[in-house]
This record gives sequence, C-alpha cells and structure tokens, in this order.
Amino acid sequence: MRTSQLLSVGLPLLVSQARALNFTISNGQIFTPGPAVLDAPQPGTPMGGALDVSANGKLPLPEQLAPDSPSRIWNITMFLYSYQTGKNLTISNGTVAAPSLDPKFNATVGDIMRQEPGSTVKHINWQWPGCLVGNGQPKDAGSDRGVYNISIRQNFRLNGRDHYTVFDVPISVTNEIRAGLFRPSCDELANPMMTPEQIDAPAANAAGIMFAPGDATQVEAKGANGKDSKDGKDVKGLGSGAGAVKASTAATVWMGLAGAVAAFLV
Repeated sequence: MRTSQLLSVGLPLLVSQARALNFTISNGQIFTPGPAVLDAPQPGTPMGGALDVSANGKLPLPEQLAPDSPSRIWNITMFLYSYQTGKNLTISNGTVAAPSLDPKFNATVGDIMRQEPGSTVKHINWQWPGCLVGNGQPKDAGSDRGVYNISIRQNFRLNGRDHYTVFDVPISVTNEIRAGLFRPSCDELANPMMTPEQIDAPAANAAGIMFAPGDATQVEAKGANGKDSKDGKDVKGLGSGAGAVKASTAATVWMGLAGAVAAFLV
C-alpha cells in the first residue's frame, strides 16, 4: 500500500501507531487512493462494515451521472488474500453475485455499486468460507486461518483521467467462525495468487490518498440532467448529505483495524 500521512489533531500515541501502519484515518473512517472511504464500525459492533462511495461527499452515484461525466466510479472489487496461507478469495468481482445454498447470503457479493440503490454507503455482507472455520490462532501449519489482507480495487475516472488503485487492509482471522451447512468452500472462491510485483500497488496508487479532511482535490462531474457539477453540487437527485463535503471535526481517531474490518464478514 502506498505510504500516506495521517491527518491528525492531538492523540500523539495513537497517531504514531496509525502512522506506523501507513493509514489515513479520521473520525473512524479509513481513506483510500480513490473515491471509496472505508467506514469503520463502532466499538463493540459485531457487524456493520461499509464503503462510502461518494468521495467523502464530492461524487454523485453512477446513476446520477451522464455517461460522459469526467468523474465516476466504474466498479469496485474486493478480495481476501494471504501469502501465508496461499489463499486469494473473491469477496466481490464486480459482477453478479455467485449463488450459495444459504438463503441469507450469496457466496460472493454482487456489483458493489449496485448494492442499496440510491445510497452512497454500500454494506458488504459476505460470509466466511468453510476453510476458515475455527476459533483463535491457527492450530497447525496446515490451517487456512491467520494473517490476511482485504484488498479493495477501485476502477474510476477522476476529472477526465482513468485510475485503477489497490488498497490493502490487514486483518487477523482469529475470531470464532462456526461450522455451517451452507458456508461456501474456499475452492469456490479461489483465484490465482498474484505477486506484489504483478499487482504493482505503488505504481497503481500514484495518485495518493484522496478526499481525507484537508485534501483539496476537486471533483468535476456531469449530472444525468446535463448540468456540470463541482464537488457533487448542482446534480439533480443527489441524496441528503452526498452533495457537499463532509465537515471534518476536531479530532482524528485511531481504531484497531483488525476489529474494524472483520465487521465486513459474518
């Protein structure tokens, strides 16, 4: 992941911890090299992980934009991978969801940008596969539990220029995952493992972390109504809170990333 500086006011010890992990975190949100902002759940919340796909309030949803808009999100894909275990599992490949026998969950999440139409916050409901069932640290060398990354891949256009970025958030799969009849197998979700050189995240992320408090990046867009927009303003039908930059508050808050991102998964 591209190194970024934490925007901070006070909290020196917590700030130094966040800097060591190279994340930009403000008010519980983790900023990325792209329009998506990772919304961390509140402490003690077992689920609730989500992506804000509005470039922190500056970018309308794709359905609110003209086809030739100079800014838009094409798609967002997500994977769970570990060089330690050799697993690279699909959370969402940006297309339709892969079905499962579970009536509550699909094996993979469908097109993230089509989840919850009209909302700029997209909740990621994905269930752990069967090979990660267990509790605590890996029990032996053959276990698939342990250290993983959630990889968020964003394909978007910003002010007439296309970007593809890769943002990885580390988690530790040590939480209790109970066996279930309907859990998908890891083989169903498996992809070939790519080396860091093949991913080439530093080159992909040359644009740097965007849209954190204090960032001056402006977003030029064209609404479906034909009107030009800057930072989400003047686009007809923009939902409440999505048309203006969110105000930054006085403090920057550090949260444990493993607990935050584990809330994506059930």
